[in-house]
Amino acid sequence: MRYTLFLLGFMVISLISAAQMTVKEFNIESQYLNIPVSMEQERQMVKFVEGADTVTYSVIRISDGEPDYWVFKDVSAWKGKTLKMVFSRHVKGLDKIYQSDRFAGQDSLYREINRPQFHFTTRRGWINDPNGLVYHNGEYHLFYQHNPYETQWENMHWGHAVSTDLLHWTELNTALYPDTLGTMFSGSAVIDHNNSAGWGKDAMVAFYTAAGRKMTQNVAWSLDNGRTLTKYDGNPILGPDRDPKVFWYEPAKVWVMVLYDDNFLVIYNSKDLKSWEYKSRNKGFYECPELFELAVDGDQNNRKWVMYGASGTYMTGDFNGEVFTPDAGKYFYSWGSQYAAQTFNNTPDGRRIQIGWGRIEQRGMPFNQMMLFPAELTLRTTREGVRLFCEPVREIGKLHGRKHSWTDLSGAEANEKLHAVNGDLLHLKMDIGIVGWWTFEVLYRGNSLLNFDGNFNRFNGAPYTCDDPGSLRFKVEMLIDRTSVEAFIGNGKLFISEGLKPAKNNDGLQIRGNTWVYSMEVNELNSVYQ
Repeated sequence: MRYTLFLLGFMVISLISAAQMTVKEFNIESQYLNIPVSMEQERQMVKFVEGADTVTYSVIRISDGEPDYWVFKDVSAWKGKTLKMVFSRHVKGLDKIYQSDRFAGQDSLYREINRPQFHFTTRRGWINDPNGLVYHNGEYHLFYQHNPYETQWENMHWGHAVSTDLLHWTELNTALYPDTLGTMFSGSAVIDHNNSAGWGKDAMVAFYTAAGRKMTQNVAWSLDNGRTLTKYDGNPILGPDRDPKVFWYEPAKVWVMVLYDDNFLVIYNSKDLKSWEYKSRNKGFYECPELFELAVDGDQNNRKWVMYGASGTYMTGDFNGEVFTPDAGKYFYSWGSQYAAQTFNNTPDGRRIQIGWGRIEQRGMPFNQMMLFPAELTLRTTREGVRLFCEPVREIGKLHGRKHSWTDLSGAEANEKLHAVNGDLLHLKMDIGIVGWWTFEVLYRGNSLLNFDGNFNRFNGAPYTCDDPGSLRFKVEMLIDRTSVEAFIGNGKLFISEGLKPAKNNDGLQIRGNTWVYSMEVNELNSVYQ
């Protein structure tokens, strides 16, 4: 009797749920569906259906009144076909969804007041972890965690952008959509030069975590320079860890995968990119693993491996293809907004280039968060031992506009000179020393960007050891964009990234403290969108 009552109740609920669902059909004639969003609206499930098949799904805050902003879905793949949107409930905003060959707000794209001008941001929606960083056929590929329907985290897809110079990025169509295995979490990509997987010579192969009822590792491949990714029929290929980082280990002619698993980074090997064998694990890291080799001080005969997790804490050590043996650690090289940084596979010049997620709010914009500026990683010998250094890639010089440079100035004289600097996109380099007292600051528009506390030996709260004992002289490099600042201290021994605070005044760069400026160079930068 209880079962009968339960069954009747379940049938009633199912009928009510079905009655509440709304279906809208679109005969696709244009490139985009434009969708109104309100952040006060409760999320509802939306399925995209072709025929009897659910293509993908997301939860979307479709507005019931005036939208806060508009998002879009590229539906060009369905031109000439019928695409259904199935909504879990009806709101007034459903009637505002429309087709167009332009997305809402396209006329002002990249000219928004708070749009970063030389950092990557998505056209609409949320981004976080960089994924699948790989160079192939003249292009750097940046895949990334993406919610195309909202400025907050949800609906994880893989977005996709490409660049030929690490500066100018072209955003492409979404690369991976949620499916029956779950939403698309983080991963990496390689180029299969020897066709070890059987999908074709030089296939681009992407590895990702699907986040469904459980986490699973999956693979997709592309033969058209990443424009389309075909998910492997044999997915999933591994079980409940996450964030696969894959690379080729030449000495053993084997593929290596590093996965995060409950405070461990776990190492697997494979010959064909499909079947993986457990080898070892290292304790003490969380999420988004990295493992790569670098020459120490540029000496190719003295090389070390670097293992790090999402926080940027790292260990140096040795690696034989199966086991990573740390020298010591852990250390840190980054501080502030950076998280889940990943490095490119297959770079043409052997540089180890990193892009990190900048956890920086983009105030009042229909997009949120950003990628930090690409940086080159190196290993160098310091008084404390071998350490990881991080500096902006040399391509930044291509954006230089008007240049200002001075030498041998007091802090007061430097501030007078800095009045000549205009613009809100800046690249600063300086060699500066503290003459008296124990602190100095770099300010911009009335806010402190960089603060050194000589009592505690900290930059913006991050512990920092001067290169020379007793010295209070520093080399500082800074990148200032519309919403962010990145500082590289001691030629990149410490990397700090933070969001800019609202301006207190119209003052540009200024220095506070009893300082001597041995040299200073300020370049006003051109926007990548000019």
